[in-house]
This record gives sequence, C-alpha cells and structure tokens, in this order.
Amino acid sequence: MATETERKFLVTSDAWREGPPGMRICQGYLSLDPGRTVRVRIAGEKAFLTIKGATSGVSRQEFEYAIPLDDARALLDLCVPSPVDKIRHERQHGAHLWEVDEFLGANAGLVVAEIELEDADEEFDHPEWLGGEVSDDPRYYNASLARQPWSEWGA
Repeated sequence: MATETERKFLVTSDAWREGPPGMRICQGYLSLDPGRTVRVRIAGEKAFLTIKGATSGVSRQEFEYAIPLDDARALLDLCVPSPVDKIRHERQHGAHLWEVDEFLGANAGLVVAEIELEDADEEFDHPEWLGGEVSDDPRYYNASLARQPWSEWGA
C-alpha cells in the first residue's frame, strides 16, 4: 500500500519560473467521493489512472497505474464535471523537489506548489517564492478545482 504525504502552498512571485519548461497535464475525475477519488491523467505522452483514499492530515493512500494513452483520452470524456488543465514545473530546492502547478482554463491565474515528504513532520527549506500553506483547504485540491474552478470563487 502506498501513502502520499504532501503539503501544498500558494506561490507569491515569479522567481520559480527560472528553470526548465514544464509539462502540460490534463486530468479528470471519474469519482469525486470524499472517501476516494479516481483520476485519469495525461502528462505529455504518458497516461495514468490514480486512486486516492480519504485525506488524513496531509497524508492519504495513493495507487497509480500507467494506462494506454488512447484509453486515457476516452476516459477523460467520462469525467465529471470538467478536466483540470495545468503546466507542471519541477523545481529543486534544498533536498526536495517541488512541483509548481500553473493552472490554465477556468483556473488560470492560480499557481500552487506541492512538496512530497517522507512524513508529515519532516523539515524542509522554504523557497523565497513560497506563500501561505493551503494543505488543509480542500478548495485547492485538484478534484475541487474540477468541480468549482478558481475563477468562480468570488462569484
């Protein structure tokens, strides 16, 4: 059984942009149940099916499997309500790799950085571009952004 321990932060400047270009990701959700999400993702020319359990603190069970690209394209058509489109940039800072997601479409303007940790209490260096933590705010979960995009929050 795999466990994901992840913390999520807003990004406050463009300083993270220095570095290699990112990868376009399109992902949709076949299940948005709070106890389990089922996601299909196309990242570049690779595709994955991911099942995530309920979040407990900053951890949850995660199972990810490579699937054929054509299957992923067909599964995206079954997703509810709409896919999340973003560019993922990987940035090394200290001993950790950060994933900076620059959202597109209905979530354009939102930039979030994630870090995966060995355990919830692990210490890590904070890059200068890192803002407030949103790990405990379910609105920033990608599954939530599919249901209620960032552009609609003020409405």
